[in-house]
Amino acid sequence: MKRKFLISVGVALAVLLFGPFLIPIPPLEDTMPVQQLADDDSLFMDHNGFAVHYKEWGQGDQVLVLLHGFGASVFSWRDAAPLLAQDYRVIAYDRPGFGLTERPLDWQGTNPYGMDGQRELLWALLAELEVERAVLVGHSAGGAVAVSAALERPEQVEALVLVAPALSGGGRGWLGVVASLPQVNRLGPLLVRNIARQGPEAVRNAWHDQDSFSDEVLEGYTRPLQADNWDRGLWEFVRASSPMDLLARLDELAIPALVVSGRYDTIVPLSASEVAAEGIAGAVLEVFDDCGHLPQ
Repeated sequence: MKRKFLISVGVALAVLLFGPFLIPIPPLEDTMPVQQLADDDSLFMDHNGFAVHYKEWGQGDQVLVLLHGFGASVFSWRDAAPLLAQDYRVIAYDRPGFGLTERPLDWQGTNPYGMDGQRELLWALLAELEVERAVLVGHSAGGAVAVSAALERPEQVEALVLVAPALSGGGRGWLGVVASLPQVNRLGPLLVRNIARQGPEAVRNAWHDQDSFSDEVLEGYTRPLQADNWDRGLWEFVRASSPMDLLARLDELAIPALVVSGRYDTIVPLSASEVAAEGIAGAVLEVFDDCGHLPQ
């Protein structure tokens, strides 16, 4: 009996250890280089060997840099950016792992998908565009990038606008341990492909007013899924997530801050935005009624 049990355990361990390497990973179909998906007003900057997609609107001495959230892109600012450009120079770009920014699979030095790499890219873009100081406008997970950058280089951040900021969490815990296993890493692209199938419903959940959700909106949010290596890039972003303690450091910020939230946000609830506003000295909280996760 004991011998049978040990054999069963051995077989199970063998399946867990070697089974994932036997599962075929079919290549993505109908994908293309990000440049082929670009809009007429798209711009690209080379950063450490990969192309970063960005757009610019307006002119002026005061510069707004728009940082999108998880699963989003420059597209999420399509309505707000032209209006802001009436008074400011506006820059928006796709963070690594999203939008039409190229998905690097190999890199030297800083991991472009981690927070250190995210900040490094932000500073490189500002240097490329000859911007010395900017107002950082971060939506959802982009709010974490904005706060992290302001803490690192406060002299380059004129002010913060945090839109439904996702500042808590960010630690991987047991998920980080599991994701680092070679077996799980190999299957990572398959896992995110399955998540992507749920994308349309996730995007729809960001809207409180479902009547304003359209096929055009859905197409804009899902178009990056046609980019080469989008699955590997998204998996690398997940793997690169690391613990953050941004809420505990908000009192270190000594710059003007505006926090914006939709009253009916079910993804980053209003209470989280209230906590963020309370943590920054002098911050102003603005709540939009009849609005979900995307006030912009």
